[in-house]
Amino acid sequence: MPHTCHNQSQHVPTQGHHAHHQAMVADYRKRFIICLILTLPILFLSPMVQKTLHLGWRFPGDQLLLSLLASVVYFYGGLPFFRGALAELKIRLPGMMVLVTTAITTAYIYSVAIVLGLSGTDFFWELATLVDIMLLGHWIEMKSVMGAGNALENLARLLPSEAHKFMPDGTLADVELEDLAPGDHVLVKPGEKVPADGRIIEGKTFLNEAMLTGESTPVERTMGADIIGGALNGDGAITIEITKTGEDSFLSQVVTLVRTAQESKSRTQDLAGRAAFWLTMAALFIGAMPLAGWLVFSQMPLAFALERMVSVMVVACPHALGLAVPLVVAVSTALAAQNGLLIRNRSAFEMARNIQAIVFDKTGTLTKGEFGITDILPLDDKTSENDLVAYASALEAHSEHPIARGISAFSAPHKAVEDVSAIPGVGIKGLVEGREFKVVSPGYLESKHLNVEDSRITTLNAEGKTVVFVLENEQIMGAIALTDIIRPESRMAIQRLKEMGISCIMLTGDNQKVADWVARETGLDEAIAGILPGQKSEKIKEIQERGLIVAMVGDGVNDAPALAQAQVGIAIGAGTDVAIETADIILVHSNPLDVPAIIHLAKATYGKMIQNLIWATGYNIVAIPLAAGVLYARFGIALSPAIGAILMAGSTIISAANARTLKLRK
Repeated sequence: MPHTCHNQSQHVPTQGHHAHHQAMVADYRKRFIICLILTLPILFLSPMVQKTLHLGWRFPGDQLLLSLLASVVYFYGGLPFFRGALAELKIRLPGMMVLVTTAITTAYIYSVAIVLGLSGTDFFWELATLVDIMLLGHWIEMKSVMGAGNALENLARLLPSEAHKFMPDGTLADVELEDLAPGDHVLVKPGEKVPADGRIIEGKTFLNEAMLTGESTPVERTMGADIIGGALNGDGAITIEITKTGEDSFLSQVVTLVRTAQESKSRTQDLAGRAAFWLTMAALFIGAMPLAGWLVFSQMPLAFALERMVSVMVVACPHALGLAVPLVVAVSTALAAQNGLLIRNRSAFEMARNIQAIVFDKTGTLTKGEFGITDILPLDDKTSENDLVAYASALEAHSEHPIARGISAFSAPHKAVEDVSAIPGVGIKGLVEGREFKVVSPGYLESKHLNVEDSRITTLNAEGKTVVFVLENEQIMGAIALTDIIRPESRMAIQRLKEMGISCIMLTGDNQKVADWVARETGLDEAIAGILPGQKSEKIKEIQERGLIVAMVGDGVNDAPALAQAQVGIAIGAGTDVAIETADIILVHSNPLDVPAIIHLAKATYGKMIQNLIWATGYNIVAIPLAAGVLYARFGIALSPAIGAILMAGSTIISAANARTLKLRK
């Protein structure tokens, strides 16, 4: 079972927000289904629908039943919009919720008045279908953006559930992490995670800190070295003295960085909301005009004037507007998901079309996060490249060191090996086919005063590559260079982004030599190395202060604050849960080429939204004046609710069909 953090206060807000969002999605779905079921009898009981379809399904009390069913739809289905309208009015920014509330309330009150004896035609069926469509639109919209961050929750999973603490009598006891305090001595066994920040007081080992610091190479840690809670221990047992716990620890500081960046991230205002604001203003103004105009300047009865006003209110809230954006969002979200692009934050996704700079993490993002052979250099006349790797692979197959795995993965061992043993801190030795071979670091050569004079070795060191040497009986046979392998798609991805006018930058915890080599190989505009987790988010801020809209692409825990700080956070799917949950967009296939693909999709999605909003609001430009009766006095033309419904349906169908034409360009 995953370990859960003992500081629950750090997680409650995130969990509460996520649960609240889930509850809202479920509530919209439930209200939509119930209202849709009730809408069917409302349609068949409506006099206007029956007249249009030439039906005669009338019976005593049918209008009372109609009004009761419509009342349920109005109060039950309309409740979320009433609440939303109140919230919009409180901040003095009326939008979609006020528009929907105004339309359905006007239609409901007028229709009830018709049932009670006022001359005219009720709008119950318009009310019901309008509520259904708006509930459907909001349900689709909320489902598409569901996925509030669990980043703070997932950070705790990096830590083990217990620690092996030395008790005062010298015995070991497994204790909960909350029972640890600075000064405690703890044993960390091979393959275990470090339970808290500390300092090594006995033993030495290699620690894998890639998910914490971005350093691709496991780092050697000996007595006196500071280590980070959550790092994965290698093959050496170590005793550490705890130095930091709780809020002072490295992980807790990352939590704070993530929370701060998430809370400060701005969100774009919804397109449909802006359109709804102006439609609301127009509907309220134009809706009042026919009522006053027909009553003051004509001899038309009150019923006619009221019908014109209600028609304007109903027509002003088109079904297409309620679906214009959600339909495109739903299609783009599904299309992206089918191609391994998961959109978690719609606002950030929409903003992706304006990205001006993309900041990449190195390890696990532009690179694979694993060692691979890049160069094989025989240094005598008798050894071939194949033989050099074969001897090295035969020995390294018996080691779990990352460098050893990189060599053995390059060439499957097929030579007989015996008497294999480690050379502490510098390599491995053994008999291969009866001959003694060693695979060692440059430090071993220095200790034995073995010199290698070859400019190629100097070049490899300048590129930040790790170089090991293969020896037979203390004679140097050759060298093998390894590095964190660059993903083959990285070069093409950066090229495409630069063609789009986007600046490509890399931030990494690795050293500058490695960063410069990766930058040259991939065509990056800029490479910044030696960056700690807190500095990454600060670097993102600095780039944003240049006036640029910034996206961050990363996979590690150290990337989480930067992912949250950037306007658009993109996580490589093979990365940690923390990075994924902090990000706005997730690339499931861990393919850098998906970065330009998601930007192209964001641009296309925005275009479709604009087109749909033009269809939705364009309908209003024509329909509202006709509903108000501007052509009635001269030409006897007034838009009836039935004709308005046909135009409304046509606008909705066009918006839906247009959304379906969205394509992903890869």
